[in-house]
Amino acid sequence: MELRKTFQFEAAHLLPRLPKSHKCRRLHGHSFKVEIVVDGELDARLGWVMDYADMSKAFKPIWERLDHRYLNEIAGLENPTSENIAIWIWNKLKPRLALLTEVTVAETCTAKCVYRGLERSRTDDSAAKRHKTHKN
Repeated sequence: MELRKTFQFEAAHLLPRLPKSHKCRRLHGHSFKVEIVVDGELDARLGWVMDYADMSKAFKPIWERLDHRYLNEIAGLENPTSENIAIWIWNKLKPRLALLTEVTVAETCTAKCVYRGLERSRTDDSAAKRHKTHKN
């Protein structure tokens, strides 16, 4: 059975590897939404897979590092694409949340990235490809 919990953080960033003419190369911010997904067996006695409060507790230190920050200044997020943010969150969260199966990062209400771990996702080269092919 799968559980999903959504969190939000506000942060600024720029994408330093893009051409200077690209809008995402300029400093800007988002109200990021992060959804974390766990998958496990239903505990027949308790009637749940896990306590949502435990999901929140595991994510809180990560949220504190991201909320109202300049993401480019965080080690490992020097190029803070949605893809790299999702991978970064996964790497920090998976040791605390063994049942983790998915991290989704949405930078707008219409643009999001889903990461399911190294063996189930493509390489982070997709960020560079996306920005080369879409000139918004």
